[in-house]
Amino acid sequence: MSDEPKFLRLTVELTVEVIDVDALQAAALKEIHHPEADLTDEERKEQAELVSADETGATALQWLIEPDHVLGLVEHIDEVEPREAVLGVEPSDGPEDEDEEHDHAHDH
Repeated sequence: MSDEPKFLRLTVELTVEVIDVDALQAAALKEIHHPEADLTDEERKEQAELVSADETGATALQWLIEPDHVLGLVEHIDEVEPREAVLGVEPSDGPEDEDEEHDHAHDH
């Protein structure tokens, strides 16, 4: 086997339904204002404004997901070592209709 490093990019897509945007934003604001958050007062203010202004809740959700949660997908696998985790949260129209997706796949 080659000694050259081999990298794999793991792509996971998860759609969530926001039940209570106000509560989601409040939870994120609590994290932002937590004394142990590594933010300056100016950064806290800026992040709090971003969370409050985002009516979708995406910014709040991104604040509440810990990078360790993402890395936890592979931490039990001894044969791989996580090198980078990037997380993006954006608005969605909702879950894709699986039946419709399968119908399109058979049309070809």
